[in-house]
Amino acid sequence: MLFYTLMKPVAQLALRIFFHRLEVRHRERLQLPGPLLLTANHPNTLMDPLVVAIHRRDPVAFLAKSTFFQNPILRRIMTSGNSIPIYRRQDVDKNSSVTPAELAQRNEAAFSRSYDYLDQGGTVMIFPEGTSISERRLQPLKTGAARIALGAEARQNFKLGLRILPVGINYFDPTRFRSDVLVNVAPPIVVADYAAAYYQNPEQAADALTEEIRLRLERHLVITRDAAEDELVQQVEDTFTNHLIADDEETLYDNFQLSRTLLEAVAFFEKHDHERLNQVRSRLATYLLDLDRLRLTDAALEPSSKEGRLARAVRTILKLTLGAPVWIYGVINNYIPYILPSLVAKRATQDVAFVAPIMLVIGMLTFPLSYAAQTALVHHFTHDWRWSALYLVSLPFAGFYALSYWNSLEARVRRLRAWTLFRQQPAVAANLLQQRTAILRLLDEARTAYLKATSEV
Repeated sequence: MLFYTLMKPVAQLALRIFFHRLEVRHRERLQLPGPLLLTANHPNTLMDPLVVAIHRRDPVAFLAKSTFFQNPILRRIMTSGNSIPIYRRQDVDKNSSVTPAELAQRNEAAFSRSYDYLDQGGTVMIFPEGTSISERRLQPLKTGAARIALGAEARQNFKLGLRILPVGINYFDPTRFRSDVLVNVAPPIVVADYAAAYYQNPEQAADALTEEIRLRLERHLVITRDAAEDELVQQVEDTFTNHLIADDEETLYDNFQLSRTLLEAVAFFEKHDHERLNQVRSRLATYLLDLDRLRLTDAALEPSSKEGRLARAVRTILKLTLGAPVWIYGVINNYIPYILPSLVAKRATQDVAFVAPIMLVIGMLTFPLSYAAQTALVHHFTHDWRWSALYLVSLPFAGFYALSYWNSLEARVRRLRAWTLFRQQPAVAANLLQQRTAILRLLDEARTAYLKATSEV
């Protein structure tokens, strides 16, 4: 428990740095008093328990697959972090002599530990999919979460007051540093409501409770049917989100709702107007290929207001010019700890679901160690703790500024490239604009047709 208490603020800081935006919808539900069983989808392995647990004041015990406990060092970390091993048949080595009965016995011990946590008013987190998958899917749920909940309540004659809290975790780009994640918390399920069903038939009660968990998770997740549908929706989102979401104060929940609406619209047009859908898909694919060939983005073609264009250009040039020394300072002092996590993750795994957790863990080591070594070197030459302290404080601020500066510079370079294209190849530029206008018109017509059809239902 001491290790958990000490590491929680570290994990909070690391996640706030790793993600650009970490938004929690219905945050108050995560503070419900225990006993509480958190159930969530599992798209990003070790990231998933962290992005939820850091937002709950009370400690959380985690049910994790037994393979995480095979390495002695990792086992010590997992155990110190309130993790309980769950044993799955597929995780047992083929040459192992472990029998199904022994496997069931080990899991009963894990269930018993979970009951103890819940009996004491604690919080337990489980991922009922049983495995981590990076696609925007929800795998069939195992009944383990429901059986733990019903078993814990049955021990107390269904007077424990246990609630299940389904949590939808929506990553917008799970492997990229400074991406976004929406934690979408569903209404709680009162386990005592299943008492009569449990006394009549425990297995059917577990199935019914698992189905309710699934339904609540699905309502709080972006779920695609296949890779082609996912690709089309993400292309529309990445290219035209600013056009489709008019709200200036755009939130991640706005993006979530857009994704859900687009998926519903795709399913609708597949059934009722397949030709329109194919037209959008074909034109969008051609447009994106042309943009990629010219090293442009749709945002670079977005028309800007003529009013104040000169003043805005002057401000941009001044900002980039005056900020260049700070950017260089930030890059020099942060490049090695910044690039190492990515390099290690790429060499360590081919599994997309493990990239972000590895980057996070390595980054939690490289940045403090690098900053400490650099500060020690500065102190060695200056022999002045004030200069050393000032240097240390400057490092993270310079790092964030360097990242922001680079993103701004890239956007300005693409704008300049677009301007050059309009000057030197007006016919090519005009073709791009025609494609863009045609796609936006198709999307607006499709939205009007979809809203009209669905409002009449």
